[in-house]
Formats: sequence, C-alpha cells, structure tokens
Amino acid sequence: MAVKPWWREALETVLWAVALALVLRTFVVQSYWIPSGSMIPTLQIRDRVMAAKFWYRFSEPQRGQIVVFKFPDDPKKDFVKRIIGLPGETVEIRNGAVYVNGENLNEPYVRNHDSMSMEPTIVPEKHYFMLGDNRPNSWDGRFWDHRFVSRDELRGPAFFRFWPLSRIGIPK
Repeated sequence: MAVKPWWREALETVLWAVALALVLRTFVVQSYWIPSGSMIPTLQIRDRVMAAKFWYRFSEPQRGQIVVFKFPDDPKKDFVKRIIGLPGETVEIRNGAVYVNGENLNEPYVRNHDSMSMEPTIVPEKHYFMLGDNRPNSWDGRFWDHRFVSRDELRGPAFFRFWPLSRIGIPK
C-alpha cells in the first residue's frame, strides 16, 4: 500500500471535516446568538445558544420550551421566544397575565411584566403562540401580522447556552 503525501492527507482531513460540519449544521445542531433583550432574564443580549434541529422530528413542541424559529413576518430572520400556546388552545392576556384555556399560566421565568391585554384567540392547528420573557421589551406574537408560528417554521429548542462561559448551561 502506497503512502499518501502529507498534503493529500491534510486536504482529505479538511474536506471530511467541512462535510461533517455541514451535515451537523444542516440536520443536527446550530448555534444562534441573542441580539435583543426580549428574553431577559433567561437569555441576555449576546448570549449564544445551541438549537437541536432534529428534535421536533421525534417529539412534539411543549409549552414553556425556548425555541428558535423563522420569524413569521420575515422568514429570513430567526427569532428566539418561549412557546406559550399550543395548537387548538385559547390564549388570552388580561392586564399582563396570560391565560390558556381560561387558566392563569404560571410563568416563573417572567420577571418584567406589562399591563397589556389581548382578546381570547384560538391557536390554529399546527401553529404555536410565542412570547418573550421580558414582556415590556419583546416583539412577539402579540404584535406580529402573522400572530402564530407554524410547526414548519420551528428550527428547534434552544437546549444549551455556551456563551458567555460564566453563564454556560441549560436555559430554563
């Protein structure tokens, strides 16, 4: 068996690494950065998170999950918000308190409340209602032209914060 020259070994290694990285980024995980304060205190401006792009092929999205998705009003942009309303549920906001199917939703992750109200709205099938954790400073489902996010627009749950190192961990 002939020995390959060093440059060919290096080139093959780089090509395999690039191919593997592209497959992982396309189908498995992708990193996203947080550009705004809409998810404070859970996620801070400039935090970096990993989203599991394959996750919703095997499980249903759950209320309370932090999700990366294509922004319904401009699919070229990615947003990060929390799932509040599931398909078929009625979501209402009264003086800043969220009600799902008439029950007050316990939201320990919300520290900054507002006094906004929203009429009862039924979440369409295969769609989700999203809100940011920092309600006074979140451009979310309360304001979008297309109020709901379709399942097809979900990229995956943000399962791990890897930057900054002082805040590394699972965002809740």
